[in-house]
Amino acid sequence: MSQTTNLFTPVQVGALTLANRFAMAPMTRSRATNEATAPTDSVVKYYVQRASAGLIISEGSQVSPQGVGYINTPGIYSEEQVAGWKKVTDAVHAAGGRIFIQLWHVGRVSHPFFHNGELPVGPSAIKPEGAKAFTGQGFEDVPTPRALELSEIPGVVDQFRQAARNAKLAGFDGAEIHGANGYLLDQFIQDGSNQRADEYGGSLENRSRFVLEVVKAVVDELGADRVGIRLSPQGSASIKDSDPVKTFSYVTEQLNQFNLAYLHVIEALPGHPMAQPQAPAVAAHLRKIFNGTFILNGGYTQETADKALANNEADVIAFGVPFIANPDLVERFRIGAALNTPDPSTFYVPGDKGYIDYPSLQEQGVDTKEPVDYQNN
Repeated sequence: MSQTTNLFTPVQVGALTLANRFAMAPMTRSRATNEATAPTDSVVKYYVQRASAGLIISEGSQVSPQGVGYINTPGIYSEEQVAGWKKVTDAVHAAGGRIFIQLWHVGRVSHPFFHNGELPVGPSAIKPEGAKAFTGQGFEDVPTPRALELSEIPGVVDQFRQAARNAKLAGFDGAEIHGANGYLLDQFIQDGSNQRADEYGGSLENRSRFVLEVVKAVVDELGADRVGIRLSPQGSASIKDSDPVKTFSYVTEQLNQFNLAYLHVIEALPGHPMAQPQAPAVAAHLRKIFNGTFILNGGYTQETADKALANNEADVIAFGVPFIANPDLVERFRIGAALNTPDPSTFYVPGDKGYIDYPSLQEQGVDTKEPVDYQNN
């Protein structure tokens, strides 16, 4: 099996020099199973097991109670949550790892279950078709949200500002702003979900205003070289834009003013279950526009990641599901070892099964000193 060198070379990402070009993608795991929705000891172990990634990007962590859309997801707005995350960051750093927190507000992709019977909020009162919220009763249809009042928007920006401040207290190396996957910032950007008639809707400049205000707030707290942002320009089943190339090119141009640590773009490779066959490819356009480190995510294997890096399509590749089942994914790629098979039935349920019990190579008795050729086995 041919080995790549690109994934294993160091790279500068903002203020950090990373040991390799593996990023662990942010993945909701729903293990904050306590009243405070704070990280538990199992969450600590989960991240430490994966500390060999050049950069861990944590699961999305809501910036306020208003930002919640799924049960058992951790927040970063209370003292208990900050204390729980501090245990995570201390342990990851002790293991030699680097970790950013992903700051998250789901916006309209939520349910009254989380808001004392009140409607979730969005830029406009438009129902996200097909979207589900995971509540105490399981997956439930998301209702039509309440449009945020103009006077409320500065308060939401402040939620991100305070969350960034809390992330610093919790010991994170930086923060990724979640501007993807149809959540609140994405809802403001895309014209299929934003039909406001004020200064936050209509033109590209107006639809980008909220995300840029959030970015400035987080940068003011952490410094630009410790802030990244994630975008998903191809949209999804619940969110669309009429001209994603134009829209996200503009957003990216505006992001350049901040000199961020990175831009993280989700664009699934052809054939991947999350691929949008009818959507235009946007990532290549954004790569040319963005001035900083560029991270790609979307069903990459070692081979396709190596190719993307060799072709200068990205500087870092983010891996999601492979890190769920393979805590030592970096080492497995390095020696050409077989990968564990993930169990999707355990992705979002409480408990340690399918969370911290996937075996490492060492636990499987594999000698990692020499490359292993599984092709002929």
